[in-house]
Amino acid sequence: MNITEVMTSNVEMCNLKSSCGEVATMMKNLDVGIIPICEDNKLIGLITDRDLVVKGLANNFNANTQISEMITTDVITGTKHMSIEQAMEIMSQHQIRRLPIVEDGKLIGMVSLGDLAVGNTSNKEAGKALEDISVPAEPNK
Repeated sequence: MNITEVMTSNVEMCNLKSSCGEVATMMKNLDVGIIPICEDNKLIGLITDRDLVVKGLANNFNANTQISEMITTDVITGTKHMSIEQAMEIMSQHQIRRLPIVEDGKLIGMVSLGDLAVGNTSNKEAGKALEDISVPAEPNK
């Protein structure tokens, strides 16, 4: 099965000038924990609900702070030509729960671990991916 069969293709996005408040409201309204950051549909980063808390609130940023100060820019991506199994492998390897799908650098979709589990006929493989992604990080010493 191809990744395009399970990915969300109508993905809401923000840009670098968006504020923390705008992004948080968008996350609430869409019931999501991640928003892609794009310029002319070109993916330049991601911001998560955790970013808003750890990089934003914990550093005394407010709702008017632009998200450019807290986005993740080293984004792992997939392509529309990959299979579900290939996407699961990438997500397991990098311990990520969501994978942006790009074509020529432009965001065309987003796939989540849940999408892969539902779209994959092998629950054993989906369970293995979840296990690999969920391995706890070692505490900083």
